[in-house]
Amino acid sequence: MNSVSFIFAFVTSMLFAFAQQPQFTRQDTLRGSITPEREWWDLTYYHLDIAVDPDTKSIKGKNTIHYKVLKSHDILQVDLQPPLKIERVLQNNKELKVMSEGNAHFITLTAPQKENDVNSIQVFYSGKPREAVRAPWDGGISWKKDNNGNHFIASSCQGLGASVWWPNKDHMYDEVDSLLISVTVPKNLMNVSNGRLRKVEEHDNNTKTFHWFVSNPINNYGVNINIGDYVHFKEQYSGEKGTLDMDYYVLRDNLQKAKKQFEDAPKMMKAFEHWFGPYPFYEDSFKLVEVPYLGMEHQSSVTYGNQYTNGYLGTDLSGSGWGLKFDFIIIHEAGHEWFANNITYKDAADMWIHEGFTAYSENLFLDYHFGKKAAEEYVIGTRRNIQNDRPIIGIYNVNHEGSGDMYYKGANILHTLRQLIEDDEKWRSVLRGLNSEFYHQTVTTKQIEEYISAATKIDLTEFFEQYLRTTKIPTLEYHLEKGKLKFRYTNIIKKFDMPVRLFVDDNAKWVQPNAAWQTLDVTGNKVSIDPNFYIDVKQLK
Repeated sequence: MNSVSFIFAFVTSMLFAFAQQPQFTRQDTLRGSITPEREWWDLTYYHLDIAVDPDTKSIKGKNTIHYKVLKSHDILQVDLQPPLKIERVLQNNKELKVMSEGNAHFITLTAPQKENDVNSIQVFYSGKPREAVRAPWDGGISWKKDNNGNHFIASSCQGLGASVWWPNKDHMYDEVDSLLISVTVPKNLMNVSNGRLRKVEEHDNNTKTFHWFVSNPINNYGVNINIGDYVHFKEQYSGEKGTLDMDYYVLRDNLQKAKKQFEDAPKMMKAFEHWFGPYPFYEDSFKLVEVPYLGMEHQSSVTYGNQYTNGYLGTDLSGSGWGLKFDFIIIHEAGHEWFANNITYKDAADMWIHEGFTAYSENLFLDYHFGKKAAEEYVIGTRRNIQNDRPIIGIYNVNHEGSGDMYYKGANILHTLRQLIEDDEKWRSVLRGLNSEFYHQTVTTKQIEEYISAATKIDLTEFFEQYLRTTKIPTLEYHLEKGKLKFRYTNIIKKFDMPVRLFVDDNAKWVQPNAAWQTLDVTGNKVSIDPNFYIDVKQLK
């Protein structure tokens, strides 16, 4: 290759590599980082008070934001996405100056902000929020109608951000301690939100206001509104922390179908309290609420749109058959009450904490109700959905999520961990311990890694590095000849040496491969590798 051709090829390859890297803007940083205008104040309470007009697809109202001063500062960041507009901001009845930069709005405070004081501002806003295109993946507000022509409306905003429909501190690191959400809707409709219904007010202008109170910390995307011609039924569940109210809100025409399909809800609660510990929000009850999209994990107000079918819209994502034994949306979205709503990621890069553990909860539900073999077949079957296109941990401080492999690669990482521990009760104690140690907290992947390593007494440094931060799947190469089993790992990071269980004929053996060839004397003619380990296997001739 001559020098000109070499330079052209080099520049081309560099440009291609650069094009593959995500490009971030200042808006990404303002959304995804703990800015100086966020870090000095701690959320304590929201009162979101809004009126929803279905005919004009608009929202008008205010959010009163209470906060504790951690250190003195005079500029506060609140987020709200266009086309919604902030009309004015008040503190102590005095209007404040607002400087807007895209979705971020910087409020200049004039009153002294003394350390440890608890202050509040009122943010008035209005407009037509972004309409969801493909909820819940491309969220916003879904403005639909039911089969009887009644308005059927719901919010969904994971990833996109809660600021798509209400003004708030739109970063996951700081959860508000409690929340009152008051929603005014036409008189013939009902609004269902998070927590417990405190009261309903009727007004002369043919509207009603529904007041819902959340007494536990809640992440911003977990707050929701659901508006429709709902009917309500309920039951009480005798759980680990006493009596839990389980409430169901469905469209009027679907009541009988819901009473049958939602029998999976108490079965879910029984399985997950066994594996993960007590439901984290007894004080706020548990709700399933029908919506005009597939569903989401809104805290204590889990939304449902799986068309009253088992599986994922009637299909089995695992191909094993076991996925049709339960309603995917009830089990998966409710599993998020433990992993997403109880334990919440601080940064979107760590979203696998939500999705990996919750995808794994699907096979734990099967394990509890149908047995260990069913669970294994299901989770192994979900590997067919893994792309290994990029790492499942994203880029920090810019609201960047990792690969969609965070779901079923995440589940299979955890399933592999269960094999390494061997003792199922110990593994259960790890899962319950996570929900106890990080109860109602926001966390990082590092905290999760360190907790599991400490609880299992296994150094999992290279394990997590390999599976979370690379797309490499370890390949176990082996060769059996004349009683000598030779084996090694390829496609691994430095020092990766995860033990694996194999079978020589029908006899189980543990080996600990690494990058170097090892030899083991065995008696038998046939070798198979335990499929519960998420590795590739290559038999050499």
